Amino acid sequence: MPESMPGRKPSAEGFWTDRTVLVTGGTGSFGKEFTKILLQELPIRKLIVFSRDELKQHQMRTSGFDEQRIRYFIGDVRDEGRLRRALEGVDIVVHAAALKQVPACEYNPVEAIMTNVMGARNVIEAALDAGVKRVMALSTDKAVNPINLYGATKLCAEKLFTQSNSYAGSKDVRFSCTRYGNVVGSRGSVIPLFLEQRKNGKLTVTDKRMTRFWITLEQGVRLVIRCIEQMHGGEVFVPKIPSMNIMELVKAIAPDAKVEVIGIRPGEKVHEVLISEDEANHTIELDDMFLIEPVHPWWSHEKWAHGRRLPEGFRFGSDTNPARLSVDELRQMVADLEVTT
Repeated sequence: MPESMPGRKPSAEGFWTDRTVLVTGGTGSFGKEFTKILLQELPIRKLIVFSRDELKQHQMRTSGFDEQRIRYFIGDVRDEGRLRRALEGVDIVVHAAALKQVPACEYNPVEAIMTNVMGARNVIEAALDAGVKRVMALSTDKAVNPINLYGATKLCAEKLFTQSNSYAGSKDVRFSCTRYGNVVGSRGSVIPLFLEQRKNGKLTVTDKRMTRFWITLEQGVRLVIRCIEQMHGGEVFVPKIPSMNIMELVKAIAPDAKVEVIGIRPGEKVHEVLISEDEANHTIELDDMFLIEPVHPWWSHEKWAHGRRLPEGFRFGSDTNPARLSVDELRQMVADLEVTT
């Protein structure tokens, strides 16, 4: 991964001292990496892992996450009452819970809306009433000009979180989002699929032109931690991450395998976009990320006055992204993934 990829830069660790943090979807790929880094590196008082799966919580606890500062809460973000109970005394919330499989969301639209949209609303309502200080929600490139229900629900969630700063009034609570691309090795990622298919000597590709943004789990976690430290409330943080073509990934994983083109699946794009041309009009550029400012009367542009305005017609797409992953870099990412899984 290029060295310019944003992560968590050194900051005053006093920000995290004696804080109580809750992560929804805490037994997922992001939640486990977030838990590991937070407990190893930051002086928090307590971390609450909030998720609905009893088995995954047991597996997480018995795989090394049995630490005095961890609390495991069984609960669903659809259950506002349970969230209110879990958020008592919490300072910081990271909202990572979501239904994220595009085909599953297409087939189960009501379930996707209940979790991704109404669940976001429940997190916001509970945080407003519980005295939480900062809430950071995880979003995705599929929220930009969405063509599938998953992307549409994440766009709705983004709007809910950024607008919720209007509801805070005099309360000392702020809401923001981070938006990034595919996570290497996460649930549903194409890399584990290719590694499995490699055993049979044939990889399935939907379209050879396809490009995607990529970020590692660790980089995503460090980005979120850094943005929590810096947020004013209302921003959507977008890291400058590299892209790759699907055939380069095939070459890195199984250069000698046969490739079968199966066609684009419903709700799938050939290329993804992290910042659209319309959003670029109210986006600023920092050294290693972009920051989409909210279009609301309560927002002051002075909060990020050092940012640079983007040129007219700017678009941050996986097809035109100047930062590209080479085959060697992809091969190293795959090797690192195989070591950790």
